[in-house]
Amino acid sequence: MTSVRSTQTLTNGCVFKLIGSNRDYPSRKFRDLLNSRSVTAAFSTSSSASDTPTTGSYLSVDIQSRQDVADMLSEALLCFGAVSTSVFEPDSFNSNDEISIVSIFDVSHDVHQSIALAADSIGLKETPVYKVTTGYHSDWIENARDIKATIISLNPGLAFGTGDHPTTKLCLLLLHGLIKGSETVMDYGTGSGILAIAALKFGAASAVGFDIDPQAITAARHNATLNNIGPDRLELQVVPGNISPMSTDEWQWAMKGDSVTEHDVKIVTEKEKYDVVVANILLNPLLNLADHIVSYAKPGGVVGLSGIILEQVPTVVDRYSDLLEGVTVSQIDDWACISGTKTKTG
Repeated sequence: MTSVRSTQTLTNGCVFKLIGSNRDYPSRKFRDLLNSRSVTAAFSTSSSASDTPTTGSYLSVDIQSRQDVADMLSEALLCFGAVSTSVFEPDSFNSNDEISIVSIFDVSHDVHQSIALAADSIGLKETPVYKVTTGYHSDWIENARDIKATIISLNPGLAFGTGDHPTTKLCLLLLHGLIKGSETVMDYGTGSGILAIAALKFGAASAVGFDIDPQAITAARHNATLNNIGPDRLELQVVPGNISPMSTDEWQWAMKGDSVTEHDVKIVTEKEKYDVVVANILLNPLLNLADHIVSYAKPGGVVGLSGIILEQVPTVVDRYSDLLEGVTVSQIDDWACISGTKTKTG
């Protein structure tokens, strides 16, 4: 299996370079084909980045898949020539709904054959509907000369966050613009830890990452080690799905008996502590936990919210209207990031 070398150019002259991914295949057939790979990201905001000439191209394929087979199809695509895949999860699960799998292929690859073979290998009777667009690789030999680039090494495992999704890029751009040095950062729904790690690389003094998925926290801790970031600067914590204010005993019960220390509870319950809070999650949690998310920010701190598409922006802005001021919206393609300053009384 070919190692991934896909490159995207962000807005505002920012460049993000990805190399590889690492996931476990769902069956023995797929596991036999698994290659362990890692991700390295180079983030740059030099003015010359957007002017860098492109060299070569790749195919980005948006495949429509049933939710109940999306993960299997994603892994099968890797077996039949895709160099990377991303499954975009919806807010709610219905096995009859279709979701998007974006796969990257070499420009000379027979995309139709690969998709047909992948579908057949998991028992699908018909080839999924898909759309192909062409992207262009940046000249990374030239870009490597940019001494301002921030290098982030990642092995995402099963966690979300390799940098290729527009919402991750939007959050990275937000953090890069906000971090001036010595800030404290909260990454709410940390996934692979990419945003918390990036914040520290940009100059933040410390960061905390929460996630309800233990596998995500395991991946984030591994990625922190890959980037020489110790627990004294980045604390990562598994939290219950509903982390509304609760006592130590209540939280212990919510974690189903997992060991929870007083320090763990303090991290989760201590409010108005962070200069920057970023939450790249889904629409429903953003709405349901709005007060909780904003409560972590200091008065006057900045809160960034992503994981949403453009048509969902008015709903989110309305929900946070009494909590944030000076709200702005940025976008890449159909995805958006909302940011604002916590009101002094929020």
